[in-house]
Amino acid sequence: MKFYKYHALGNDYLVINPKDLPFPLTPEKIKVICHRHFGIGSDGILLGSLPSPTGKFALRIFNPDGSEAEKSGNGLRIFSRYLWDLGLVGEEPFTIQTVGGMVHSAVKDGGKTVEVEMGKVSFWSDEIPVAGDRREVIEESIYIGDKTFSFCAATIGNPHCILPLPEVTPAIAKQYGPGIEIHPLFPNRTNVQFMKVLNRNQIQIEIWERGAGYTLASGSSSSAAAAVAHKLGLCDSAIAVQMPGGSIYIQINQDFTILMTGSVTKVSEGKLSEELFESAAV
Repeated sequence: MKFYKYHALGNDYLVINPKDLPFPLTPEKIKVICHRHFGIGSDGILLGSLPSPTGKFALRIFNPDGSEAEKSGNGLRIFSRYLWDLGLVGEEPFTIQTVGGMVHSAVKDGGKTVEVEMGKVSFWSDEIPVAGDRREVIEESIYIGDKTFSFCAATIGNPHCILPLPEVTPAIAKQYGPGIEIHPLFPNRTNVQFMKVLNRNQIQIEIWERGAGYTLASGSSSSAAAAVAHKLGLCDSAIAVQMPGGSIYIQINQDFTILMTGSVTKVSEGKLSEELFESAAV
């Protein structure tokens, strides 16, 4: 099975063409392939291109725990670069269908930068989803472990919980992220962003990603956190999002549709050995 590996600010994915799959891509096999020691190692798998009745391309996105993600900003940038590397797209924008909705993408700078129109951010509880009556989930309280946080929730095709804080660190994300991800408020689990506003055009986030754990960068997390900072009146509409892996640039339109811009780096391509699965219960 052939694979291509890319990273977007340290968030790495394997791209696999469905035509190259000699077996069903089960959760068990995904866990082995993505394992940092027993497999290739990645933050997920991008399965595509798939046929789409509405877009030019379609994509499925899998987390390293075997679950499926609705949308991934970094994954979409990586998949766009993969299509560009194969000569399937040029400089003109194109569409990609995901479980979390249709996006428009454009590859720039000789493949090193990709712009993605990520869709519209919603803060409504039934769309995210968040348990309870229908409402915009803004500055509510959540109790995790020994601490109560104020949070906002949002969706851009996948669920996010954003916690504005005076300081953010990897330790905070790793300590409180796992509990928030599976909190009963979030019936489909949630991605978690711990956010510090630096100025009107810059925020810093630490990320606990649903199904993947602590993550160096995330495009959908950047989009959701920037939208919350703007919604709260703390930032303007153009926001640079700083993460441990680097920065993503977010432009928020009046209707809260998002244009995300960030880098992509190709790492390698190769073939998986059948032996990889012999010692695993797959």
